[in-house]
Amino acid sequence: MSRTAPSSRATDAPSHGEGAGVEGLDPEQHAAVTAPRGPVCVLAGAGTGKTRTITRRIAHLVADGHVAPGQILAVTFTARAAGELRTRLRALDASGVQARTFHAAALRQLRYFWPRVVGGPHWQLVEGKLRIIGQAAARAKAGTDSDALRDLASEIEWAKSSLVAPSDYPAEAARRKRDTPGPAEQVAAVYASYEELKNAAEVLDFDDLLLHTAVALEEHAGVADEFRSRYRCFVVDEYQDVTPLQQRLLDAWLGERDDLTVVGDANQTIYTFAGASPRFLLDFPRRFPEATVVRLQRDYRSTPQIVSSANQLIGAARNRPAGSRLQLVGQLPPGPDPDFSEHDDEPAEAAAAAGRIKTLIADGTPPSEIAILFRINAQSEAYEQALTELGVPYQIRGGERFFARQEIRRAMIALRGAAPDQRPGTDMVTVTRAVLTARAGLTDEPPQGATARAQWESLLALVGLAEELAAVEPEADLARLVAELDTRADAAHPPVVQGVTLASLHAAKGLEWDAVFLVGLADGTLPIQHAEGDEVAIEEERRLFYVGITRARRVLSMSWALARASGRGRPRRRSRFLHGLIPDSHPASRIAGERRPGAPRPKCRVCGTPLFGVEATKLLRCADCPSDVDLELLDRLKQWRAGCAKEQSVPPYVVLTDATLTAIAEQRPADPAALVGIPGIGAAKLDRYGEQVLALVAEDS
Repeated sequence: MSRTAPSSRATDAPSHGEGAGVEGLDPEQHAAVTAPRGPVCVLAGAGTGKTRTITRRIAHLVADGHVAPGQILAVTFTARAAGELRTRLRALDASGVQARTFHAAALRQLRYFWPRVVGGPHWQLVEGKLRIIGQAAARAKAGTDSDALRDLASEIEWAKSSLVAPSDYPAEAARRKRDTPGPAEQVAAVYASYEELKNAAEVLDFDDLLLHTAVALEEHAGVADEFRSRYRCFVVDEYQDVTPLQQRLLDAWLGERDDLTVVGDANQTIYTFAGASPRFLLDFPRRFPEATVVRLQRDYRSTPQIVSSANQLIGAARNRPAGSRLQLVGQLPPGPDPDFSEHDDEPAEAAAAAGRIKTLIADGTPPSEIAILFRINAQSEAYEQALTELGVPYQIRGGERFFARQEIRRAMIALRGAAPDQRPGTDMVTVTRAVLTARAGLTDEPPQGATARAQWESLLALVGLAEELAAVEPEADLARLVAELDTRADAAHPPVVQGVTLASLHAAKGLEWDAVFLVGLADGTLPIQHAEGDEVAIEEERRLFYVGITRARRVLSMSWALARASGRGRPRRRSRFLHGLIPDSHPASRIAGERRPGAPRPKCRVCGTPLFGVEATKLLRCADCPSDVDLELLDRLKQWRAGCAKEQSVPPYVVLTDATLTAIAEQRPADPAALVGIPGIGAAKLDRYGEQVLALVAEDS
């Protein structure tokens, strides 16, 4: 039976000062940090302090002598997250702990053991993967344009991450109902040729790093014994996103041991398209019956208003496994309610967001504490233009890598050259600023122009990093700063740049800001159009929206546009995920397009009171007014809708929503004019379903 940590209703937020002890932890965090060696599963909701908890656990194990720092391997999914783990562990006097991504850890191990398990020169990581896939596609007579090759590359990556061999791919693709980029047999042929060509060239891709390392440990007892004598304790962050291939490597690392701590949140599983699965997290207590299981649900990141929206959204998810039902409890003081807004087109939506952002900055919110998040990268352009027009600095996450920028390369050369000349006792931060001013072009005031301003912000970020290092290591000098920059460059762990962040929802995972603008919240974009008709994919889109909401600390704005560009009509509807999130009293609660700006608000047909909210507007009555619904008619309408949905392979609400059916069963329209007067029945719905619906109503007469 699992040992589950006791719950507590105390609401005092823990102190955020670091230290190897357990002071300042809430009861659940304390239970996770002090759990005995062995299997520990931490189900950690967004904003509940999971990174703080696992770094304190590692430091606690080291401080109490359970394990030496060098015997711990902590793995996560991004170089940035691994860099943050190392930074925090260094502050906790546990700097010898290895904190890496799965791929970085595997690469290091494979290079070390290569002479024994393969022999000869190391195979290099593949450069130009699409070139080899193009050759394989040509062999299989598949498409070779750039889009086709990228789709094939993604599908091959999914197959390898899912431990699906080329010979098994057609059957597995059919079983899992994959949307394959071509006939499954042809994709399998491309996959097989790709592997042959890659092996002939003696190169490896990223998935090979994991697979070959796992095989080396599985098939070479001496290699396994040496590795397991070195590493005794393992920690896995973001465990909900582990793929079968990563789990196989983790099993090979562990062997028969169970000294494993995993941390994750099934509500934030957003990479199943790439092979990730939350089942390893959710099944952990079954695999390790003696595991300590701790649920972190106190949210120290977001205001109660934002937490409430997040809970409402994820609470409406379908078929949620028991282990994913974390209910966040906000611990911060109240803040402003989330805001919602509807716009005629995307340029108007972008202009409104940029204007509000400029006001936030003028009121004291740093630009680096503001983010605009969207579903797909193509949405970024309108916001780049709107921010540029208002002179608001921004950075694109996922764009050019920070340490690859020309001004940063020049700055690092300048700092490295100045390091030997630093006089003892001089302040490192002052020297850093002086070097960057003299040799890299840093000025006291920001220059004009978006490009020059972005370069200036990058240089200023290096000064900020110097300040952070000096706070942790007061004796640090310029040489130590250069070493820290080199480490961060290798780990792709850039410092914070002063600019509004533009990022996709996927790229925002693991980050947080004071103010977040979730934009483009229209059906077809979120959820994405290709998820339509697939309930599993729709629920992943919901989790992606949940990730976006939980990135915000205090200010949360959600918006959508009814058209991409002006003058093209208003064909869009707001995201179905917003249902239930918008208060009935909010102007945006109305159905998109149901009422022209300035038109009178509809009134209750029972009491005459103005109506607010989707349900009330569709039913044309207040929620408190008596319903005269014809239950038999409503049942017939639902049966008819189910048949239509099945025939069209769409969810039932795409035909007509529950609220629209209820309105029909209450108002019993007798002709097309009366039917089209019900909100939710437009011209297209009338043409498609009008005769059938009126016939069903007539049966009741």
